[in-house]
Amino acid sequence: MSAKRDYYEVLGVSKSDSADTIKSQYRKLALKFHPDRNKSPEAAEHFKEISEAYAVLSDPEKRKVYDQYGHAGLEGRYSTEDIFQGARGNFDDIFSNFGFGGFDSIFESLFGRSGGFGGYSRRRGEDLLYEADLTLEDVFRGKRLDIELKKNVDCNTCKGTGCAPGTKKETCSACRGQGQIRITRNMGFSTFMTVQPCSKCRGQGQIITKPCSECRGTGKVKGTKHLSFEVPAGIDNGDYVISGEGESVQDGSSGDLIVRVRVKPHPFFKRDGADIFYDAKITIADACLGANIEVPTLEKPEKIKVEEGTQPNAIIKLKGKGLPHAGSRGRGDQYVRLVVEIPTKLDKHQKELLQKLRDSFK
Repeated sequence: MSAKRDYYEVLGVSKSDSADTIKSQYRKLALKFHPDRNKSPEAAEHFKEISEAYAVLSDPEKRKVYDQYGHAGLEGRYSTEDIFQGARGNFDDIFSNFGFGGFDSIFESLFGRSGGFGGYSRRRGEDLLYEADLTLEDVFRGKRLDIELKKNVDCNTCKGTGCAPGTKKETCSACRGQGQIRITRNMGFSTFMTVQPCSKCRGQGQIITKPCSECRGTGKVKGTKHLSFEVPAGIDNGDYVISGEGESVQDGSSGDLIVRVRVKPHPFFKRDGADIFYDAKITIADACLGANIEVPTLEKPEKIKVEEGTQPNAIIKLKGKGLPHAGSRGRGDQYVRLVVEIPTKLDKHQKELLQKLRDSFK
């Protein structure tokens, strides 16, 4: 495993540079290597490296330890979570104006988990359910659904901040905007440091001192959102997820919208995956003598040939006349079952003809 590079070298700054200079340099590098902007394979690792360096050098206490003891001084004293939690306010300040989210989204993109620790994990809105009834024709062609979804939306009065108009969130005085409190204990010749979420701001680093009267500080009110989405061709019964379109919560992530698809029974087609089945009724004469008949498909009527001597329940396959394969190219097939109808009532002439036919087989 390769040794870590010097944090000052990583950011391209010197030990004598001010906190503002380091912050400015990190902002430039972060915008250059952020995975949402830079799709090169190395970008994610560069972004992680510069973010770790900035998390340490932006924290006066950790920077002092690093200047004195280097990487060895941090190892064993701080976990990765401790290092990044200490820079929560700095990350929020830098990224919130660039559409990348704040500390929680940065930490999750780097390490694949939320930035909330010790009982104050990042809140998540509830999932919402929408039930969609589709016809088989909808499944064949695909369909755009336009719905009005009842959910929490941003408060118009405070624009989703939760603060009374003309005010803004204030930095928590207890944790100084870090969202956490450090507790140091001296035990003999050793010093132990533990980090726990700030109980005053519940790990957010900021406090609403004057809540919005409309939403009571939540930043959300009940409303409706117009949502338009495409149901792909070939879809089957089941639950499908539209990420982030569920309930939203302040300072948290939105839940998901669960679209529960139900394909209604068709009057005469049956379905099995991408294949469809149809029963075509033919007469005894058609089965014996052969015939050309017309059967419906999902597109237009199709002519098929019934061979002489066709047996009851014989199957004719119409290749490529079924449903589209969901998520891939091509279509299934349509299977036509030939159902020979036996008449239940015959007139005198018909009976005589059938009697002659039966005698001819002897």
